[in-house]
Amino acid sequence: MQHIIKLLFSQIIFLLFTCKAPTPKTPPNTESPSLSFGDTVSAIGNESMLVYQDKNNNYWFGTISQGVYRYDGKHILRYTTKHGLVSNRIWAIQEDKSGNVYFDTQEGVSKYDGQSFTTLPVNDAATQEWKLEPDDLWFNGNWYENGVYRYDGKTLHQLELPENPLADQLKANFPNMTWSPYGIYTHYTDQQGNIWFGTSNVGLYRFDGKTVSWLYENHLTDTPNGGSFGIRSIFQDHTGKFWFCNTRYRYDISPGDSTANGMHLVPYTKEAGTGPINAANGQDLIYFMSITEDDNHNLWMLTYEEGVYRYDGKTVTHYPVKDGDIDVTLYSIFKDNRGDLWVGTHQVGPYKFNGKSFEKFKP
Repeated sequence: MQHIIKLLFSQIIFLLFTCKAPTPKTPPNTESPSLSFGDTVSAIGNESMLVYQDKNNNYWFGTISQGVYRYDGKHILRYTTKHGLVSNRIWAIQEDKSGNVYFDTQEGVSKYDGQSFTTLPVNDAATQEWKLEPDDLWFNGNWYENGVYRYDGKTLHQLELPENPLADQLKANFPNMTWSPYGIYTHYTDQQGNIWFGTSNVGLYRFDGKTVSWLYENHLTDTPNGGSFGIRSIFQDHTGKFWFCNTRYRYDISPGDSTANGMHLVPYTKEAGTGPINAANGQDLIYFMSITEDDNHNLWMLTYEEGVYRYDGKTVTHYPVKDGDIDVTLYSIFKDNRGDLWVGTHQVGPYKFNGKSFEKFKP
């Protein structure tokens, strides 16, 4: 599909940058930031692909090259590398129980304590510190390597995913590939506390505190016209069933694991999902970039350039996202603390659902 090719190209452009050395961290501080720290601006950047709301109801908008914007309901502050961010390209945003906010980037992880940014130190020792502690945070790691990060409150532990034959086959077929088949698009903590990782080319991994297990099916990654979509979204709905960036099926995941060919495998049963959706362009829609569930248990599936689809368990409703008459290319969907839905876009800023449609957000 043509939009899949454009999507993969945009992802490669998004990932072309280098790493920086970590700097020492400072003790956490939960005071409100001074307006003198950060640049006060009049608008949120057009490249706001990520939306996040912290415990204090501040909104954060992560961009592809403009750093991050913070909106407290009155003021908009912009933070970049000149304020201490390790990179102006933001992959993901999350918060710990103390209210510190973390920004995941290809060049490292920045921690914001309410007053300043610090870069988390990395432990890349050969010892694999695979643990599943309730207060640990997880980060996507380096796109060009096999690895994810676990943060124990002091150090980022770099961990390698178990190797599998698919990666060796891909490297043999594409010897000049510039990224790792194990590169992480997304990670997700399920209702049982297990951590999942969606990779660029080799499916899903799940860590249950004891074993790192693997789940792969061709249709989850390989597009009908060739190419790889990768595992860009992982979600467990209110019934406990899992959705992996694909409308065709949902998955009933069992605890434990089985083994085959020396690999631990995730046990599961595959069930019918929404089925392929006839998109606005007349083609069957299969893949979605991001997914969430609203307070009424409707699923909202965000596509790259076909808008957002709501699934109520029986029917699918389409919500286009437009800038004037032009369809907007989308990246992520987020439900805030009030249950409101937000959409992050590549080029035209954030959108918010008003109950009937998604409209451009204007503070």
